[in-house]
Amino acid sequence: MAASEPAAEARTVFILGGARSGKSRLAESWASARAGQHHYIATAEAGDAEMAARIARHRSMRGSFWQTHEAPFALVDVLADLSQGEAPVVLVDCLTLWLSNLLLADRDIAAEGRRLAAFVETCTYPLFIVSNEVGQGIVPDNALARRFRDEAGFLNQAIAAVSGSVFFVAAGLPLKLKG
Repeated sequence: MAASEPAAEARTVFILGGARSGKSRLAESWASARAGQHHYIATAEAGDAEMAARIARHRSMRGSFWQTHEAPFALVDVLADLSQGEAPVVLVDCLTLWLSNLLLADRDIAAEGRRLAAFVETCTYPLFIVSNEVGQGIVPDNALARRFRDEAGFLNQAIAAVSGSVFFVAAGLPLKLKG
């Protein structure tokens, strides 16, 4: 095992990075190497034609190896349901799209984040979680974007705290932060 890969026994692996950093590709590679039934939890919603095409393209690229579950809001419920299955290996892509959905639907983001962190902390199957790091750029010029950036930072901190391994990806290269 290379130093830039999660240990085989790592239960929860949290992978952060910027847009098009290679974090999803890396998460898929690492998760697919684990033995079990592979589940992909997609949090995106097709709000327009471009996003619908993007979702269809990603689903087609994954093929039948992954069983896809759509969870734009009920992420923790889907994760809990998969606990009932036999030997699941689960990939969540991605937390920031889930956060966007919650924010735009005026849901209680703090409560949902606490619920997710509690699940992650006690999860018994291999779980790979992808999220964007959005706090390294300029301060957004509007209140909604600033709130999103702040909430994403808080959510990422909470999930990193309860994850066994945490990686930051830049230019397709993983940097181990924890584990």
